[in-house]
Amino acid sequence: MKLKTLFPIALVLASSSAYANYQLNVSIALSPQDPIAQALDTAKEKIEERSNGELAIQIFPNSQLGSDEDVVEQIRSGANIAILIDAGRLSEYQPELGILSAPYLVEDHRDYDQITSSALYSDWVESLADQSGLRLLNYNWFQGSRQMLTQSEVNAPEDLSGVRIRTINSPVWVETIEAMGATATPLPWSEVYSALQLGSIDGAEAQLTAAEGQNLHEVITHVALTNHIHLMTGIATSEQWFQSLPEELRTILDEELLSAGNEASIAIAEAQAAVQERMESEGVTFTEVDAELFRERVGGVYEELGYDQHRDQLFSQE
Repeated sequence: MKLKTLFPIALVLASSSAYANYQLNVSIALSPQDPIAQALDTAKEKIEERSNGELAIQIFPNSQLGSDEDVVEQIRSGANIAILIDAGRLSEYQPELGILSAPYLVEDHRDYDQITSSALYSDWVESLADQSGLRLLNYNWFQGSRQMLTQSEVNAPEDLSGVRIRTINSPVWVETIEAMGATATPLPWSEVYSALQLGSIDGAEAQLTAAEGQNLHEVITHVALTNHIHLMTGIATSEQWFQSLPEELRTILDEELLSAGNEASIAIAEAQAAVQERMESEGVTFTEVDAELFRERVGGVYEELGYDQHRDQLFSQE
């Protein structure tokens, strides 16, 4: 981020914490209308109430604090910032965590409960904190099932040949989209609408609620229901800052964010069908595809990234 951008943000962060002993600024790429943003607003109220104003929370939607990469680096330096983030991005610091963003890992987003309650996952979280300074507080924020949003109809992997699809900039996401048949094009989420409008990409893979929040139905005409990733995300903050909190405030933060994540996940799951109906009313065509055709194509992603052994370990644990 440029200094001229950082300066006004720093003023906002400083002034907003004037009346609290501790302040956490939460960065999300989603719009304020997204169910996840709304759940975070509720968590903010509960955290501030339970802490008697000692811990203040401020939510920054639409990537107002900068790109995810910039925000993560600020967090690693000890800044009092948290970010809603997927495990694919965290795999740069703890490679094993990348499997949580791997394609067709689970049949239903609720299956992640088994993963995040395992000893293996806990070991990865602690290693992430020790090695990179990133504390992953929880990983129970379901953002929706990822679909292919394009300007031409997609029925099979062959239809994605030569199609430039925006995806997240991390190895597991890029490998997945390439394996599905498309040309992976990493871009910040905030740039997707204009990139589609200008023709620098041909489509994007995203969950429907986020796509509607960015009005992508205005710049795409088709959605292929591939459900290739049930996008679960977590909230990561600075280990240094987190450990500076009194134990009581750490407990409040953990409990309320976990509760909000569960509530947001239910809301997202329930919202997907309604979003599809609204997008169809705007002229977007939805296609039911044979998911097995895409599942077969992405099997090599696990071997390529060394995730095959981790998959067996995660689902063999009681």
